[in-house]
Amino acid sequence: MALLEVHGVCKRFGTLEVLRGISFSLEQGKALAIIGSSGSGKTTLLRCLNFLEQPDQGIILVDNEVLFDAAHTSKQNENDIRRKRLNFGLVFQQFNLFPQYTVLKNITLARELMQRSSHGGLPQEQINRDARDLLQQMGLSGKENAYPHELSGGQQQRVAIARALNMKPKILCFDEPTSALDPELTGEVLRVVRSLAERKTTMVIVTHEMAFARDVADHVIFMDDGLIVEEGPPAEVISNPREERTRQFLARFSSEG
Repeated sequence: MALLEVHGVCKRFGTLEVLRGISFSLEQGKALAIIGSSGSGKTTLLRCLNFLEQPDQGIILVDNEVLFDAAHTSKQNENDIRRKRLNFGLVFQQFNLFPQYTVLKNITLARELMQRSSHGGLPQEQINRDARDLLQQMGLSGKENAYPHELSGGQQQRVAIARALNMKPKILCFDEPTSALDPELTGEVLRVVRSLAERKTTMVIVTHEMAFARDVADHVIFMDDGLIVEEGPPAEVISNPREERTRQFLARFSSEG
């Protein structure tokens, strides 16, 4: 059974139609890679999943719960959006760490605020311990008292991944997690994402790293002009695409690389 179901999602910005009826599903423990040119709608799709944008049409379900149905949702209140957003963790291109806080505080802050608002009883020491465990998993043991400016871009992105994981989301989303990194730092972030895939973390990964998508994803979607042009196993979509538009994209991509 699918953990995530997306049906007919459309999104417009004025007269510009960015998503034109996107539908797909994702099973628990699987990794989905979304590829496509800039402007194809990939990031907007992630923002709709994370309720940073509200679709104009469509239905989104997680774990059989309807999180969004355009036919029955006009304006959602902020508490509802916050609760639904907890199903997803989002790792941005630009890390988005708080420069004034230590690594540990960056990871624990959202969970502390959630505990406070829900009057939860989890002790601070447990929250800190969970964060340190994640830092160890990210290969960043001993960095909890460092500040973001003291870290490399790859280390900052790994802190951002730990922060997203600390909220225990059902689905972890990545928006081109290596695009802001120098090539030599890209590998360390991709290794972390690969290890998450091996642990059967459910993930949606928007990426321009074709070899990585081919090797790590269970399923690949190629988007163009707000549509899903082709989808299937990586060996088919990336290594042996059926659609001419997919072939053009991959040929241009390999020539650029």
